[in-house]
Amino acid sequence: MNANKLPWWRPVSVVAVVGALLAASACGSGEGGGAAGPESGDGPPPVVRVVSTNPVTGPAAQNGIAADEGHRLAIKEINESGFLGDTTIEMEEVDTAGDSQTAASELTKAITDDSVSAVFGAVQSESAVAQAPIAQNSKMPIIFTQAGSDGVVIGEYTFRLTPTMNVYYPILSKFMKEQGWKTMGILYTAATPSLEMIGEETLPAMAEELGIEVVSSVATQGSTQDFTAPISQLLKDDPDGVAVLLIGAANPTAMTQLRQAGYEGAVLGSAAAASGVLDPAGEDGAGMVWPVGYHPSMEYEASRKFTEAFREEYGEDPMFNSADSYDAAWFFARALKRANSANREDIQKALDEIAAEPWTGALGEDLTFTDRILDVPGVVVEKTADGEKLLYYASDVEE
Repeated sequence: MNANKLPWWRPVSVVAVVGALLAASACGSGEGGGAAGPESGDGPPPVVRVVSTNPVTGPAAQNGIAADEGHRLAIKEINESGFLGDTTIEMEEVDTAGDSQTAASELTKAITDDSVSAVFGAVQSESAVAQAPIAQNSKMPIIFTQAGSDGVVIGEYTFRLTPTMNVYYPILSKFMKEQGWKTMGILYTAATPSLEMIGEETLPAMAEELGIEVVSSVATQGSTQDFTAPISQLLKDDPDGVAVLLIGAANPTAMTQLRQAGYEGAVLGSAAAASGVLDPAGEDGAGMVWPVGYHPSMEYEASRKFTEAFREEYGEDPMFNSADSYDAAWFFARALKRANSANREDIQKALDEIAAEPWTGALGEDLTFTDRILDVPGVVVEKTADGEKLLYYASDVEE
C-alpha cells in the first residue's frame, strides 16, 4: 500500500461525501459549479468576506483553534494597518468538529454565498481531501495549512502553506547520525495518512541510507489507548533508537509506557507532540525529537515579529499551526491587494502571481512555492524536562 494515500477504508466515505456535495454545489450554478462570488469591478468592496473551516471541537480541536488564532491575528494586523486601504477583511469561523462531511458541507455553503471571496481549508487531511475537489470544481480559492496528504492541492484553486510532513524528516538524518544508531524500531499510527507514510516509507528509507537496520515496525489504530503491547513488540529486538509517530494525547501515553518498558534513549517523533502536548508525560516525555516548519525560537526577523505579536495578543507562545495560518491569511491579503478585486477568479490569478515570488513570513524568509505548495525547510526541536529546545535549522544539515 502506498502510505501517501488514504487507507482503503477512508476513501470510500470521502468519495461518497465529495460526490454528493459536488452534485449539490453544482445545482443551479453556472459552468464549474457554485455561485460566482463577488463580481469584478473598480476595486474591492469595503468588506471582503472569507470563511475558516476548522475543527474547534473534537480530537483535532487544539490544531483548529490554533489555526484560527493565527488567521485572526493576521487579519487584525491587515485591517488595523490599512494594508488594503479602505477595505477590511471579515472572517467567519465555522466548526467542522473534525468531520469530513461537515467540512465539505460548510465549504459548499461558502461557495453558494456570493459575498465570500475565499476559504481557509480544514487542517485535517481527511477533511481537506473532501473539500479540495469541491473548491476546485466550483472555482473557489481555498488555502490549506497542515493537511499534508495527497488529494489536497489538486488544481489552480487549491493552495497550501505547509508542505507534506515527510518533507521535513530528512533533516533528522543529522540527529540520527549523531546518535550512532545501528538498529531502530518504528511505532506509528495508521489513522493519519501523513504519519503512516513517514512510518512505512520515509523513515525506513532514511534508515537504509544511513546504514541503520529497522528491526521492528508496528502500526496502531486511531482507537488505541494502551500502547503496552505495541511497545513490547517495538522493543523485542532491543533497538538502539525508536520512532513514535502518534496523534495528540497518544504521545504522552506512549512515551510514559515506553520509559516504563525500560527504553531510555532518544525518540524520533512528530510535530503532533509539540506545543505542550507531551507535558502530561512529565520527565518521561523528555528526549523526543521532531522536525517542524516553525518554532517560537526561530530567529528570522519575520518569525520573531510574528512570535512577539502572537504573545502580545494571546499571552502564550504560538503553535506551528498558528504560524502557518497567519501566513495563509497574509497570502490571501496580498493577493486581494494585487487583484484589486474580491472576485474569486481574480484572486486565484493573484494568488498564483504571489506564489511565483519569494515568500517571507512567520515560516521563514525568501521561501518559494512549488506547485502551489510553500516549501518550508523546517527546524529540529527536542522536548526537554522543562520545555522545548530548538536543536538546529535545516540549513545546518550537510548536503
